[in-house]
Amino acid sequence: MSIALEAANKIISQALKIARERSLSPITICVLDRGGHLVSAQREDESAILRFEIAFGKAWASLGVGHSSRFLQDKLAVQRPRFLDAMATASGGRFIPVAGGVLVRQSDGTLIGAVGVTGDSADNDEMIAVAAIEHCGFQADLS
Repeated sequence: MSIALEAANKIISQALKIARERSLSPITICVLDRGGHLVSAQREDESAILRFEIAFGKAWASLGVGHSSRFLQDKLAVQRPRFLDAMATASGGRFIPVAGGVLVRQSDGTLIGAVGVTGDSADNDEMIAVAAIEHCGFQADLS
């Protein structure tokens, strides 16, 4: 089972609401199914032109290794930088190991997709993703 379009759109709506409530920079959000396919995405007005690719890459990287992009940024970049370089090469540049990519799980732990957010600081991007996922009744996996 993968994340449904309706659920993906709810996560995106909540992410946009959070970003505006906190007066953050314009964001872009991508929701991918567990196979790495785009389910839904939105880009706020004034969001920079590469933000879709970055949001997609954060979510895709999370799915690719089964960990949040925070894990990739904080652990693998330090402990195994050549592995990250290899992953970026193997993925044709779609692999973005920067915080803001979060796995989405059902309440029973089943992986159903990932969310990638970009536009503000990496910490704020991740906070938006986690809050939106949890608000919609799913588990945000930051492992």
